[in-house]
Amino acid sequence: MRVIKKAEERRNDILDAADELFTLKGFDGTSTNDILEKVGIARGTLYYHFKSKEDIMDALIERYTFSILGAAKEIAADKNIEVNERIIRVVMALNISGGNGKEIIDHIHKPQNALMHQKIQKVIINNVPAILTEIIREGIEQGLFNTPHPYECMEMVVAYTNTVFDDDMVDMTNEERALRIPAFIFNVERLLGVESGSLMYMMKMFGSGNEG
Repeated sequence: MRVIKKAEERRNDILDAADELFTLKGFDGTSTNDILEKVGIARGTLYYHFKSKEDIMDALIERYTFSILGAAKEIAADKNIEVNERIIRVVMALNISGGNGKEIIDHIHKPQNALMHQKIQKVIINNVPAILTEIIREGIEQGLFNTPHPYECMEMVVAYTNTVFDDDMVDMTNEERALRIPAFIFNVERLLGVESGSLMYMMKMFGSGNEG
């Protein structure tokens, strides 16, 4: 007997199948026929939900980033958490150094998912600075920070962490990483107009400094 599923359920079936296939075979190595066979649907059903394989990829990106950014926004909006701690929790949720999105990030860092990784990087650089900026503005009101350019500061921070601390972008040894972390914090202190050493609590975002 033929199983008839609701449109949203069928759409998720297609995304789940594509996600699994992209992991196993890569985006370029996966054909629409592979997805059709995996889900067990006709080509017309696939194109009813998605215009192309690229469209499926974009929907997967949206699914991943909704999870990552959603966790970060929830933390950023929690005024019961003090500003300094909120910054750390937001960054951890975004998995610059671990956190709620670790499983997702591990997935997209696989070589066969390079395109997905690139697209998610773009989403993060375009969305995360605004999330962090709201916290920085609170910090300015509380006298914790002193900068006339909170958004631009966070844009620089996110762009740097999303490239230099990304193992797929910059090759470095554990020793080189250990040197970059305090240098990064030193420069963030300059950007936010605070005393040298006052943001060293941020070291815990990077664990021991020897982890990827």
